[in-house]
Amino acid sequence: MTAHVIALPPAQLQALEAAYAMPPRAYHCFDHVREVLRHSNAVAAGPGWVQPDEVRLAVLYHDAIYDAGRRDNEARSAAFALAEIARWLPDAPLDRARVAELIELTARHGQLSAHEFGKTAVAIDTCHFLDCDMAILGAAPEAFDAYDRAIAAEYRGHVPDWLFRINRRRFLKALLARPRIYLSDFFHARLDAQARANLRRVVTGKR
Repeated sequence: MTAHVIALPPAQLQALEAAYAMPPRAYHCFDHVREVLRHSNAVAAGPGWVQPDEVRLAVLYHDAIYDAGRRDNEARSAAFALAEIARWLPDAPLDRARVAELIELTARHGQLSAHEFGKTAVAIDTCHFLDCDMAILGAAPEAFDAYDRAIAAEYRGHVPDWLFRINRRRFLKALLARPRIYLSDFFHARLDAQARANLRRVVTGKR
């Protein structure tokens, strides 16, 4: 069951929002965090979280460090989260390694399968967390299209447009080819059909 979730000191939250503002981002900004939190609240109201505090902190910090084109954003975000937790929440009864683990797993979106984690309650938490971050794929078409444009805007100037388009299409096509886009039953049942419709529009160019 989901327990009471720890509250962040106002100064910690301000520092976090400042981190998400630098560099300016079209998608991986604090609005994205709010959206992922909305989905995490849906999990809390449904199947629930085993480690709600660790999950919430992972949601809050998972994209805190983000530079388009870099391969170490997740590792840097995890390190930042650990430093901020040590600074602002030194006595909180938290599994800090778990927070870092969840954040670092977001680097492997589209490569993971639920069976890799097993069927323990903690493993299900992992699947729900990763699915929260990918829930945008199953959003309404206009929201998905805005997300897709925002990702392109973030990479503009960092990666040649032609290379971005090739890599982006390859990533989305690979997601569409997977037997399950979402790791958890909770998100699979709610969002898979819409996610496939969105991805199919991009992959086929019919939008």
